[in-house]
Amino acid sequence: MQSFAASSFGLATPEIIVAVGALVLLMVGAFSGRRATNIVGTGAFVVLLLALIAVAFLPPSKNAILGGAFIADGFAKYMKVLVLIGSAAALALSSDYMEREGFIRFEFPVLILLSTVGMMMMVSANDLISLYLGLELQSLAAYVVAAIHRDDARSTEAGLKYFVLGALSSGMLLYGASLIYGFTGTVSFPAIAEVVRGEAAIGLILGIVFVAAGVCFKISAVPFHMWTPDVYEGAPTPVTAFFASAPKVAAMAMAVRVFVGAFPEIIHSWQQIIVFVAILSMALGSFAAIGQRNIKRLMAYSSIGNVGYALIGLAAGTPEGIQGVIVYMAIYLAMTLGAFAVIIGMRRGDRYLETIDELAGAATTHPWRAFALAMMLFSLAGIPPLAGFFSKFYVFAAAVQAGLYTLAVIGVVTSVIGAYYYIRVVKVMYFDEPRPAFERMAPGAEAVLIACSVVVTLFWIVPAPLVNSAAAAARSLF
Repeated sequence: MQSFAASSFGLATPEIIVAVGALVLLMVGAFSGRRATNIVGTGAFVVLLLALIAVAFLPPSKNAILGGAFIADGFAKYMKVLVLIGSAAALALSSDYMEREGFIRFEFPVLILLSTVGMMMMVSANDLISLYLGLELQSLAAYVVAAIHRDDARSTEAGLKYFVLGALSSGMLLYGASLIYGFTGTVSFPAIAEVVRGEAAIGLILGIVFVAAGVCFKISAVPFHMWTPDVYEGAPTPVTAFFASAPKVAAMAMAVRVFVGAFPEIIHSWQQIIVFVAILSMALGSFAAIGQRNIKRLMAYSSIGNVGYALIGLAAGTPEGIQGVIVYMAIYLAMTLGAFAVIIGMRRGDRYLETIDELAGAATTHPWRAFALAMMLFSLAGIPPLAGFFSKFYVFAAAVQAGLYTLAVIGVVTSVIGAYYYIRVVKVMYFDEPRPAFERMAPGAEAVLIACSVVVTLFWIVPAPLVNSAAAAARSLF
């Protein structure tokens, strides 16, 4: 008799836990109203923790389940851990912020859980239909949380922009998927890989281009990045932290699934697209952030640039390249969440502040916070021996091994240019005239900041666990 762990329901246990938890908490909130807000928030955190334990203890399987639509291999396991950590951190960052701003609602943690189910489906998708279902479940919840602060015009505008442009990108992805199905006669990634060998038909290449456009929107890569700065600035800061972390990891995993899983034999056809998008994203992320005064917009352009660096590993199309992507996204998650933990702590009086100038002299008034943010920014710039240096090293090394020398050189040059705007923030904190002190950080934000600081600053001492497990996860795709 087939064991539970190897059965369809067994391999999908983490998704079932999160989905059932979301529905139960929705009922609790609906029947109890505002009184249950804190209970629902705590319950959502517990649900994510249980799902994380389930992912950790379930053995990876090469066998696709649910009619071949869902696969829980080593790659899926690794990326789901990152997604769950990102979602849990977003919840930890949100509770105090939303209470102080007066828009705390039980729907927010429920929407985060539903979005997380969609992200986990994206990571484990093994055909075009399950990929789209996961993508839409994640996106629909994300559109709502962007506009969760209904009394704030900026938040409402952010949700509307995200929804309109997201619907357009979903349509492009669906059109590309229909073309791929039309030319291959199947939606399954392994079956597509069997059919597509040698020279691809022009219609199939067109389908890949449209799918790539949809994927690029979700990872906010150029030229489909237009929504990112406005949505990041307009959405409440904990929501921006969520958008910059877990969905980004899931979308990058989705990109790897699509290109490496479905089109391994025609890498020459899609590699050019990825190289082009990577170069544009790195360039825009480096240059457009230089003039920013709002730190959330700066982080938006930073995320666009970081996606470009991660795409270098995907462009290589090798196990080493995919290992680089996985390591990059793991370290990016820690750097971004750590930076947003400090940004959420920028409260003075009765309002939260977002301009870089408000950090002036923070090294005098808040030495620990200033040091932690400086470490996050130096790491994002790729300065050794911080974790961000190693994340860039792995993708650049993979590009060189794959013969993509020009791409690697452009990556190094844009990293140097991008370091300017990170170092400018550090200069403001350490050398400008001090402003009045911020309020004390919330316990949740402080816990996230400490955890991320440990990862970013001490990764170089014990890199093996993360790097070796990333290598094993990458090999499971080939």
